[in-house]
Amino acid sequence: MTVKKEHSTEMTVEEKIKALFQLQTTLSGIDEKRALRGELPLEVSDLEDEIAGLKTRLTKIEGEITDFQAAVAQKRNEIEQAQVSVERYKKQLDEVRNNREYDTLSKEIEFQELEIELCNKKIREASQKVAERQEDLKKTQETISERQKDLEMKRNELDEIMQETRDVEEKLKEKAKELESQISTVDARLLSSFKRIRKGARNGLGIVYVQRDACGGCFNKIPPQRQLDIKMHKKIIVCEYCGRILIDPELAGVKMEVAEDEKPKRKTRTTRRTKKADDAAAE
Repeated sequence: MTVKKEHSTEMTVEEKIKALFQLQTTLSGIDEKRALRGELPLEVSDLEDEIAGLKTRLTKIEGEITDFQAAVAQKRNEIEQAQVSVERYKKQLDEVRNNREYDTLSKEIEFQELEIELCNKKIREASQKVAERQEDLKKTQETISERQKDLEMKRNELDEIMQETRDVEEKLKEKAKELESQISTVDARLLSSFKRIRKGARNGLGIVYVQRDACGGCFNKIPPQRQLDIKMHKKIIVCEYCGRILIDPELAGVKMEVAEDEKPKRKTRTTRRTKKADDAAAE
């Protein structure tokens, strides 16, 4: 009694390799669509980060202005209190009974007047800081406004490109998902290895076909015996230099141009004896 094998759980090595190449072609198509966007996604992201940083700076400047203004208000209040104290001490001078009391009140008046001068100095410094921060605030607001305009323009440009490629890209994604599911069902480790190779490859190619006796990824020569193994489709063969999976061009559906044999024809050697016999016959 023979047991019927389910198609969903059985695939030959040849079918696996072919499915992998189809997946690679599909993923490369997605990469091409994304490449059309160029540096726009990065530019949009950079502008968003810059604007976020500028807004944080704006909040910090506003906080500093508030702190300086609060400091000015506090110093003005201290001046008022010091002036009240000076007036009170001056009145008390008229009622002193000895030199000791007079000297004490005079020192208090002098101290309060010095406090008023110090507070006025702090107010001038804080007011200068407020003016500087307000100028920084204005420049930062202008910069944010400019960056917002740039961001809006870049976003619109990116949206237009994405709108043009979205439908095709979605179809490619669906196809890639189906192929991944198909391969994962029969050989999850192979799919995982392919993804790892593709992620590490500069051009995103995890499987390549043989071109002119060389790897289609790193272009290093492949020994004849290894090429024969690739054409046999009996096992998964990887490039010993770059680690990419190798596939026979015929299995990949790629028509390779066959170079014509341009070797010079071998000239027939004419011996001296033959030449002499020909001369005798001619006579």
